[in-house]
Amino acid sequence: MLTSDMIGVLSAAKDDGWVMEPGAKTLLGLAEIDVTRFVFTRDLGEATAFARATGYPLVAKVVSPRIIHKSDVGGVAAGIADDGELTRAFERLSRIEGATGVIVEEMVQGMELIAGAKLDDQFGPVILLGAGGTAVEIYKDVTLRMAPLTREDAGSMMASLRARPLYEGYRGSEPVNEEALYSMLLRFSALVMDLGERIESIDLNPVICSKERCIVADARIILSR
Repeated sequence: MLTSDMIGVLSAAKDDGWVMEPGAKTLLGLAEIDVTRFVFTRDLGEATAFARATGYPLVAKVVSPRIIHKSDVGGVAAGIADDGELTRAFERLSRIEGATGVIVEEMVQGMELIAGAKLDDQFGPVILLGAGGTAVEIYKDVTLRMAPLTREDAGSMMASLRARPLYEGYRGSEPVNEEALYSMLLRFSALVMDLGERIESIDLNPVICSKERCIVADARIILSR
């Protein structure tokens, strides 16, 4: 069930037609889905205070209702190592046309996946899972299931990916925490069912999975027209 805080996030984004990353992550967090720690601000001092409390390295990204794909406008600065780099990145991102602020967040390491949902005209809500990063563009290694998902659905989705060996610890690499991934998918599926016809689609890209956790590093929600 959607809470009043969740509905407030959706209502605040109604005029823009989509929920930008800060709002999308807030909504996901309210649904108990693990997201990166972040601050959304227009103030460099607030960003610096967050950085010192969280620790480097960090990622900074432009936030704008006019920019859906941040990388297309140079709107992402990763691997920020100290206050000086943060200052330079913050000032550059703030100058991008249409910017309403900057999101500064912890930088996490792990294997990249993509998860998403859309409201299909024939089947209703559908959940997607796929190989993330550049692999999603090159190999289009994705699988779909109708919502709501069961744990068995989540397991079969992972098993369907051609890139599964990479996530299982290929050639000595550490396997991802599949239980954390399944938990994320089930909570995401439940949220999608609660959102119903309020949304057109949701993109979680990337989802960073390690042996400890699966965490959403970026997200956007397209609202229904």
